[in-house]
Amino acid sequence: MDTVDRRIIAALRTNGRLTYADLGRQVGLSASAVHERVGKLEAAGVITGYHAVVDPMAVGLGVTALVGIHPTDTADDEDVAAALAELPEVESCYRVAGDEAFVVKVRVATVDELERSLGRLRRINGVARTRSTVVLSTRFEGRPNVSDVEGPAPRTDG
Repeated sequence: MDTVDRRIIAALRTNGRLTYADLGRQVGLSASAVHERVGKLEAAGVITGYHAVVDPMAVGLGVTALVGIHPTDTADDEDVAAALAELPEVESCYRVAGDEAFVVKVRVATVDELERSLGRLRRINGVARTRSTVVLSTRFEGRPNVSDVEGPAPRTDG
């Protein structure tokens, strides 16, 4: 992956609906050259998909919580992760270091629904307990990290 590929990725992370012509203008290539590069990035698994960014409030998901999952001593992380993936209210799941095995982002309509969701989480085989943080407001989320368009800095330690 070179600097041009990184610039294409940065542009698509900012606006996934850019045309190949628009992308080409931004990175200094023809539309066909950009199309070929994007195809290669998709085939290599660098670009894994495109999606719409939706306002959760507008679709009735007004309550967001970050829930830490504390495993039992005998929990199988893969089994717990698979069970978490089955719950539609779990939007994101992160394997983390520390006392918790996972932190999940849960989105639901109401606090009552959050309570029911937490009950479902606690009934998963391998979950000992949960620790929840209810989000009061979201300042930003899902923003593209395009600060490193040029790639990693060269090593200077010899």
